[in-house]
Amino acid sequence: MKYEYDAAVIGLGPAGMAISVMGSEMGLNVCGIEAHKLGGECMNVGCIPSKALLRSAKVRHLTTKFQDYGLEKAEPPAVRDPFPRLHQHLRYINEQKTASMFKKVDLVHQQGKASFVDPHTLAVGDRRITAKRIFICAGTRPALPPIEGIEEVQPLTNETMFNLDRVPESLIVLGSGAIACEMAQAFRRLGSQVKCVMRGDGLLWREDEEAYQLLMETFEGEGVEIYRNRTMTRLERNNGRVTLHTEEDGAITAEEVLSATGRRMNFGPMNLEAAGIAYSDRGIKVNRYLQTNRRHIYAVGDCNGYAQLSHAAMHQGMLALMNAMMFWPFKRDYRSYVTPWTVFTEPQVSHVGPRESDLKERGVRYETVVVRHEDYGAAIAENLGRGFVKVHVSPGGRIYAATVVGEGSGELINEWALAIQQRIPMHRIMLLQHSFPTMSFLNKRASESWMMNRMKSPRIRRLAQLFYRF
Repeated sequence: MKYEYDAAVIGLGPAGMAISVMGSEMGLNVCGIEAHKLGGECMNVGCIPSKALLRSAKVRHLTTKFQDYGLEKAEPPAVRDPFPRLHQHLRYINEQKTASMFKKVDLVHQQGKASFVDPHTLAVGDRRITAKRIFICAGTRPALPPIEGIEEVQPLTNETMFNLDRVPESLIVLGSGAIACEMAQAFRRLGSQVKCVMRGDGLLWREDEEAYQLLMETFEGEGVEIYRNRTMTRLERNNGRVTLHTEEDGAITAEEVLSATGRRMNFGPMNLEAAGIAYSDRGIKVNRYLQTNRRHIYAVGDCNGYAQLSHAAMHQGMLALMNAMMFWPFKRDYRSYVTPWTVFTEPQVSHVGPRESDLKERGVRYETVVVRHEDYGAAIAENLGRGFVKVHVSPGGRIYAATVVGEGSGELINEWALAIQQRIPMHRIMLLQHSFPTMSFLNKRASESWMMNRMKSPRIRRLAQLFYRF
């Protein structure tokens, strides 16, 4: 059968961009389908605008500190009112940068949502599109928590909060994950009175305990009110105010409420049943090569439920395209690649590998090496505050996991990700020269500390002394 396209891509977020742009550069005839904005959630209502807002918040935070030192406070207009400039930058990125990447792709843009007619045919409005292979890169939507009245209140989510025309004077943030943490700190630094309400033990409470305790202390020091282990019963909006009722506190009020409590799948419009694609409420089912039960159809990124991160989606997009071109011995298992992540608060929190609790549960033998900002001259001189590099290592030097907290942790974590993925042992990190005095030198210090711990063994010390005498 002759198909109109070599590949059809549903959704042009990070995963879909990787597939369609790379595929078209390789000479494939690619159709890219996007019902909304090019770049998907990451570009328009996720990673990019949130980091811009965090940057504006940081500038305002620093200017406020200048006033504390008796210096004149002079906030730039973009800091007092960040949203117009943010919208301007997003328009420029979309119109001048993102769109230019698709010059070799046949775009079906903002003409409707794609739905399956049969395993090789998609419908977009009145148009029918056939393709030899189809890549589903549909992403996810914000999931609202089951609180009475939440639908009527219509809380802000990451999809709507960047449409604000001003910073609210007060804000309730529901959740304790990355989006909740980043936006709580951003809006507090921009002038909102922020109240974080969560069901769990604290911000990022499922992660490294020392990391989330440090983050909690920082937030509380900046004036963020944190309500932990709360049972939220009802939300209501009256007279321009939102009220959240909890069993523990009664009423918590603010001008606005932001829901950042997870993601949900949204497959209904795609009519997956027409193609016979297996899925559940946890995602489209895929094998190790990102193929669905229909082997010519791939599900890539958030929609397969594996790792809901933009860089994971981009990476899966690259692998899915490669796997579509390769025979079995050369196909790549997407699960064999580690996925580092970073929460862009101050301090930044980054991690790669299993949690320490997972290592304990699996009965893995490991030791923990920690080096701290407080013991590093460059961090002290630059007044970078508290932070650390923490690595979980086997007795023989295999690196299992790493947590980095503080300045530049999102850059430092990549070295540990490479080491874990490539099975680079701890002593080879030590033998790599690191530029000094950079923050990444802390990675080298961690490896040196691990090596010094080896010297505590009387046997190794005797061997070292013996070899030295030769």
